Amino acid sequence: MRAAAAARGLDIEIRERPQARSLRDAAALLGLQPSDIVKTLVVKTSATGSATRPQYLFALVPGGRSISWPKLRAVVGVNRLRLPEPELALEATGFERGTIVPIGSTTDWPVYADETIVGRRIAMGAGAHGYSLFTEADDLIRAYGATVADISQPEPPGDSPR
Repeated sequence: MRAAAAARGLDIEIRERPQARSLRDAAALLGLQPSDIVKTLVVKTSATGSATRPQYLFALVPGGRSISWPKLRAVVGVNRLRLPEPELALEATGFERGTIVPIGSTTDWPVYADETIVGRRIAMGAGAHGYSLFTEADDLIRAYGATVADISQPEPPGDSPR
């Protein structure tokens, strides 16, 4: 992961922490708010008829928010999107859910970042349970040529961010 970040000129910090059961637990362990942790979600597109469209993409969404499927579909320009099964996400990225990050992924997909992370220092998964990665969101966006857009919505009250 460090080599992949360095290859893109991205400065990262990786911290070991006790394993967390949820995003909220990870935030508490790190002394952060859940919104300071950005979830990297693998999204499968149902693009047909165009070899130039990706079959998967990464969506970066802060804790306390979830993907707004209509917004993300509009930005990507497809009619259907979905989260793949955990085993497909692992096979495609090399990372288990909860640890996925575009940095060092086995596949280089387009990255879509929610506009709410711009200008912030963020924590993310670090490719393995018990670790968190810290970086500047703007540097990550620049390093991966991410599309920044309004792609999220607040999670309904009572939902526990993961």
